[in-house]
Amino acid sequence: MKELRHLNKYLFKYKHLLILGFIFLVVSNYFAVWPARVVRYAIDYVTNSFALYRLFEGGELSVGFFDQLEMGVLVLGGVMILMALLRGFFLFLVRQTIIVMSRKIEYDLKNEIFEQYQNLPLSFYRRNNTGDLMNRISEDVSRVRMYLGPGIMYGINLLVLFPLVIYQMLRVNAELTFYALLPLPILSVSIYFVNNIINKRSEKIQESLSDLSTNVQEAFSGIRVLKAFVREADATMKFERESEKYKHRSLQLTFVNALFFPLIMALIGLSVILTIYIGGTQVINGEITYGNIAEFVIYVNMLTWPVTALGWITSINQRAAASQKRINEFLKETNDIQSIENLEKDISGDLVFENVDFVYPDSGIHALKNVSFEVKAGQSIAIIGTTGSGKSTIANLMLRLYDASSGSINIDDRDIKRYNISKLRSQMGYVPQDIFLFSDSIKNNIAFGNSHISDERVFQAAKDADLYSNVSEFPEGFETMLGERGITLSGGQKQRTSIARAIVRNPNILILDDALSAVDTNTENTILNSLASIMKGRTTVIISHRVSSAKLADKIIVLDDGEIIEQGTNESLLAQNGVYKELYEKQLQQEEKA
Repeated sequence: MKELRHLNKYLFKYKHLLILGFIFLVVSNYFAVWPARVVRYAIDYVTNSFALYRLFEGGELSVGFFDQLEMGVLVLGGVMILMALLRGFFLFLVRQTIIVMSRKIEYDLKNEIFEQYQNLPLSFYRRNNTGDLMNRISEDVSRVRMYLGPGIMYGINLLVLFPLVIYQMLRVNAELTFYALLPLPILSVSIYFVNNIINKRSEKIQESLSDLSTNVQEAFSGIRVLKAFVREADATMKFERESEKYKHRSLQLTFVNALFFPLIMALIGLSVILTIYIGGTQVINGEITYGNIAEFVIYVNMLTWPVTALGWITSINQRAAASQKRINEFLKETNDIQSIENLEKDISGDLVFENVDFVYPDSGIHALKNVSFEVKAGQSIAIIGTTGSGKSTIANLMLRLYDASSGSINIDDRDIKRYNISKLRSQMGYVPQDIFLFSDSIKNNIAFGNSHISDERVFQAAKDADLYSNVSEFPEGFETMLGERGITLSGGQKQRTSIARAIVRNPNILILDDALSAVDTNTENTILNSLASIMKGRTTVIISHRVSSAKLADKIIVLDDGEIIEQGTNESLLAQNGVYKELYEKQLQQEEKA
């Protein structure tokens, strides 16, 4: 249970709801216990009244007997109805306090987890898969909520109701109490073990359901590939296998559930039979009344659910503790990327890399080796290299998605670690190599949730990225809703939308990470001509494997296996007859063939 201590701060936050819920439960159970006594009074009243009636039958005392009996029964019936209504009202208040509290804590906990996810570094997401992260914020939090809501509510109910009922039963007859309660511990233990089996099989079903969902998602996402390679039959067979596994596990759970309720009813029935048998013997001996037997049967039924819930609550608590442990593992994760001074300052764009080395912490890949270069504010630099040369790593370090293993990165003569991270990133425009667009309108994807950006700026950014004419031809224009990951658009359109999203912020530093890889040569030239004017007055870093993208830059560096092997201008590098010229000539030949 120590893992659940993390939730104590939330229980303290909503302590008023918890305290009120406890009070309402006590009052509700008080009104739940009383009807059993009223039933006893009613049965004893009727039996005693008929006994007296037989003694005085035909005499003056028997006149109006049935009217008086009816009145008495009606009064007792009215009292029982009132008690039931009061109990129901307070049970409603219990759920409006304890269950509402659990929902509020669920909301707070999900926000806490999501905020933690947002604060964690990129390396965290490279170590953990998306499905696992999703399960922690959905399935695991739901299990924790069951402990905070039904778990606490029924636990308190058990602690309150049990002493009240046992006290009332012992007041009447200790021996009958013993026999009436005899099967209930067996019931609780049985339910505990059966619940464990149900939970394990339910988890297996969840695994199968997850696999089934993943299979369907992959099939839908890759439907073009499936059809192109004529693999529909294979996809159907794979789905059938997963579906068969899900069906088999579901039937196993159904079998256990089929045994579950008969077991409960059998043990409850045994308790009632013992109550009536032992109680009947005591009535014959004159130790108790008929009303006492009815009272005890009601008490036994009242205790059935709390005792049944004991095993269920234990199971809920175990599952919640396991889930909270998984949640705590992520909540304890720390972000090593922190600001030293939290400096919130507008930047000009002077950029200096000095002897920067970087090794990816999760894979151990040595991505950059002693990299040094300098870019003045308003200038541009192109970083050219083959796949795996370390180009994108430079962009990650500039954005402080990672920190350099050694060396320093300075912006405006200040170490990048001194700046407030959010303030620094807000002054950079970034076009990633792996384009990601949200399921929203094209306009909102360009503005990216910033309500301060006007439509005019969005349209101008789209024109600069050579996107405006394409979008204008759509029936709904910039209000066109994109599918998942921007599937509505072509590869080139997605890339140009990403460029528009970066430049609409009017950044002081613009980072283009292979931003033109998905466009043809003509579109590339159009965008580059537009970028020439956009790049004026701002520091621009063009990362590309295409030499044509580097022509606009004031300076070019060539990377190979994380090291700078050449640097200079386009003309000086061509004159060196080195790697840059070799790449230039190869790409020129490819363009001529195309």
